[in-house]
Amino acid sequence: MSKRLAVAIATTLSAVLASTALVAARPTAAGAATGGFDFTRAQAATTGLRAPWGMAFLPDGSALVSERDTATIAQVRPGSAPVRVATVPNVSPGGEGGLLGIAVSPAYAADQWVYAYFSSASDNRVVRFRLSAPQTQQPILTGIPRAQFHNGGRIAFGPDGMLYVATGDAGNSANAQDLNSPGGKILRMTPDGAVPGDNPFSGSRVYSYGHRNVQGLAWDEGGRLYATEFGQNTWDEINHIQPGRNYGWPVCEGVCGDSRYTNPLVTWSTAEASPSGLAYANGTLFAAALRGTRLWAVPVSASKAGTPVAEFQGTYGRLRAAAVGPDGWLWVATSNRDGRGTPAADDDRIIRVPPAGGPSPSASPSPSPSASPSPSPSPSASPSAGPRACSAAYRVINQWQGGFQGELTVRNTGTAATSSWTVTLTFPNGQRITQMWGGRYTQSGATVTVTNESWNGTLAPNASTTAGFTASWAGGANGSPAPVTCTAA
Repeated sequence: MSKRLAVAIATTLSAVLASTALVAARPTAAGAATGGFDFTRAQAATTGLRAPWGMAFLPDGSALVSERDTATIAQVRPGSAPVRVATVPNVSPGGEGGLLGIAVSPAYAADQWVYAYFSSASDNRVVRFRLSAPQTQQPILTGIPRAQFHNGGRIAFGPDGMLYVATGDAGNSANAQDLNSPGGKILRMTPDGAVPGDNPFSGSRVYSYGHRNVQGLAWDEGGRLYATEFGQNTWDEINHIQPGRNYGWPVCEGVCGDSRYTNPLVTWSTAEASPSGLAYANGTLFAAALRGTRLWAVPVSASKAGTPVAEFQGTYGRLRAAAVGPDGWLWVATSNRDGRGTPAADDDRIIRVPPAGGPSPSASPSPSPSASPSPSPSPSASPSAGPRACSAAYRVINQWQGGFQGELTVRNTGTAATSSWTVTLTFPNGQRITQMWGGRYTQSGATVTVTNESWNGTLAPNASTTAGFTASWAGGANGSPAPVTCTAA
């Protein structure tokens, strides 16, 4: 094949791919719900942040937000100004480095640990500390390569209770293929930094490799892990991450014709995406795009992707983080004060998007349906006669050896608004709740009593709210509690 013919074929193929991406980028019509959320009713939860990067939720439903360049952690409650609750020492901001990802221990109610990924003067590292004493840091992992660019930085606890850490190649593409380097990888470790025995490479924290710069991690209800990845000049990606797989960088950018490497689920041109934070709900991945200044909604099913849809295109500028909160709303953080955006007077902001079909937005977390798929109800209280009554449904979201994540959905089945609610349930197999958000609990033996938080006790007729929790279990059964009763006042 002549060089001129090869160039012509490549040019034609690029044009076809670009036109396909433009069709996929067409936003939804006004009023339509995307991925179970009503983007026409989005609201600013808070303003006045400076380059927010990571976002994680405390048991009380508030969010901890890391600010990259100030090395501070802000606590965010919808409708209120952010409150700076900690300044993290030893952070050395610069370029794309600084205070990056943040995670809350799954057992926070008991241990109070907050995890952070940050750039020091010599490396990127993961540490944990308590908000009351951020200067007392316990290193979890040090020696991750750092540079002005490609620092990765997203951290998250998976449904298996393990800590996942997304790193970049730090500008040295060889790191991505070097299994002895933590750069250009997704790493998996225990909460104290040890290597899990079931990792794909014996004695190594490496879970997947061949990555250029991963900044987003999310799991679906089946426990499948997805990640966003920045390309170089051509293709950005979302990948389905599987243990031990090689995702091709620097040999491949985007789809690769080599069976040694795993192809991405979705690709975009770098101008359309530069994807950072990633969230999952209702069979949909939500990828926050920086250069693309939009939120990509990508339907996924059994590791296959549908046609992406763009929301917020050009509305809020650069988008860095995305997460589904304990309130069931989709939270999205802007990044217009990161040195590359054009900040508005109230930037940076956290934008909240309500579930489709829920009540009108309010300044505080609303009693709205959960963003997760509808639960399969377990035995619940029959609605009592009178103006105030409620029902409760129980379900298991994720389960791993020795632990699980569950959810209670409380619904007002009466004819008048509630001011408070109480759910009582009895576990059959010795389960113990270890942490709860969206509700307050006490446990006596097998019986658990859950009451509302201050912000979700008031429910209009037929409105609902959710309380999520983690719990331990042992033996061969994790049976559903019975009975599950609800009373309202």
